Amino acid sequence: MKLAILGARGIPARYGGFETFAEKLAIGLAKMGHEVTVFCEGNRRSADDEFQGVKLCSISAPSLGPLTTVVYDVRCLWAARKSYDVVYMLGYGAAAFCWIPRMWKTQVWINPDGLEWARAKWGWAAKRYFRLMEWTAIHAANRLIPDAAAVATSLASRHGKLPFCEVIPYGCEVVNAAPSIEPLARWQIEPAGYYLVVCRLEPENHVLEIMRAFRQSRSRRRLIVLGNHRAPTRYAEQLHSIEDPRIRLIGAVYDQEQLTSLRYHAFGYMHGHSVGGTNPSLLEAMGCGNLIFAHDNPFNREALGECGFYFANTEGLTQAIDAAEAENGALTQLRESARSRARVHYRWPDVISRYGALLEETACRARLERSAIRALERDA
Repeated sequence: MKLAILGARGIPARYGGFETFAEKLAIGLAKMGHEVTVFCEGNRRSADDEFQGVKLCSISAPSLGPLTTVVYDVRCLWAARKSYDVVYMLGYGAAAFCWIPRMWKTQVWINPDGLEWARAKWGWAAKRYFRLMEWTAIHAANRLIPDAAAVATSLASRHGKLPFCEVIPYGCEVVNAAPSIEPLARWQIEPAGYYLVVCRLEPENHVLEIMRAFRQSRSRRRLIVLGNHRAPTRYAEQLHSIEDPRIRLIGAVYDQEQLTSLRYHAFGYMHGHSVGGTNPSLLEAMGCGNLIFAHDNPFNREALGECGFYFANTEGLTQAIDAAEAENGALTQLRESARSRARVHYRWPDVISRYGALLEETACRARLERSAIRALERDA
């Protein structure tokens, strides 16, 4: 089968859930014998570039602020309209244009990726647009593939029964052997001497609440926050207003070795995401055996289960931090249960195998349809 993966910035992945997902899925399916192309943002690649058996196709888009991503997705959809058996769009921001490949009899799959319209950064017009695109995605796609059952439930609660919907989560790597602590020296931190946050610094990820909760806690450890804290936004300004010598905003870290070391050696991992599905950052923390403090919502509970602490507000997180600081043996059990849950439920080989089965099912159905058409033509 010929598969095009759209909606990511490109591979190899640097930073972001969709990019990591596109890379892992594309390489895995290519190894199974499928012809996979990942569409990449910008002019950084030639037309014949490949990455570990995956074809790369670069598409540029003019800089139009928030509309840049939509224009980029539309151009990708046009370029992929008739050269593939399946076009897989990550996100529904350009769902209205997913009819383009379907006009050329190309299957379109859409990963809805949570509740985009609920993000606080969008104004009322953008929120209405994304609500419309969510509805459109349900009708424009041959198949919806949410990454969490909670996403499918949320969609069904607003739009009724979802035809051709299959939940397939993201995967993660389980880190069993302790990575080098050498990268920690860059930030002058010690193993188990800090809590970690890794995310886009946006309101729906509750970074401000996490920082306030930590400031109120009795912990003597540090809070290390990874993300672009120099963005010219009101929210970034609010984060900088939190004064506490224990809290450090260190910017984005793209090096995978450094990220793994930071995750693995953290005393605890703070996860404030609230509008997505199965979040890759949470899975990676589970795979590192982190002690996890997660915002209490259906998406995080589906992924983490009973393998961590949950908080609903600043006061609840402060209490959880202080409780963890006073514990000993129970924390080891939580860490190992999180790692075990990642190993059992979120293995990349299992995720890729399920996508491979969908492609085989699609190919089989196409063969049957062609056979039926030929039979009708003979009878005519």
